[in-house]
Amino acid sequence: MRGNGSSSPPRTTPCDILWSWLGSFLGIALVAILNYHLLAESDAVLLIGSFGASAVLIFGAVSAPLAQPRNLIGGHFVSAIVGVTMFQMFGNTLWLAAALAVSLAIALMHITRTLHPPGGATALIAVIGSGKIHALGYTYAIIPVTTGALLMLLVALIVNNIPNKRQYPKYWW
Repeated sequence: MRGNGSSSPPRTTPCDILWSWLGSFLGIALVAILNYHLLAESDAVLLIGSFGASAVLIFGAVSAPLAQPRNLIGGHFVSAIVGVTMFQMFGNTLWLAAALAVSLAIALMHITRTLHPPGGATALIAVIGSGKIHALGYTYAIIPVTTGALLMLLVALIVNNIPNKRQYPKYWW
């Protein structure tokens, strides 16, 4: 049953599906390879769950405002800072730290015009993540968050601009 008599969104072309698949595969593969092979001997982390959702946006919805570089990088960075701060302030009450991290991250992303839905997960990971994540402190905002997002952006800039009918980004800043 359809609500309000509206129609379904148009189907995605097989070509767009292929490019979305390829870009997301290469973007996540790059970050994962570096995480599991290059950083395997250290305590460093590069791959976080919110990058999966970012891949959906930057490879599957390349024209969406929430997928643009400002939103990708800024949204993750702002959210990481908020998440770490809330963990440091309220980490003894995880439900409060988690709720504040996500809600304040959303508010600050709105204020800074960097709304990127995976940023909510980035803030939440800073609170509920492992001891390895907590030990990073504010470094979490640089590695893994900003570094991983920049690596995925690099792949998006290459892959999304190979086909003539795709253009990424629509705007930078």
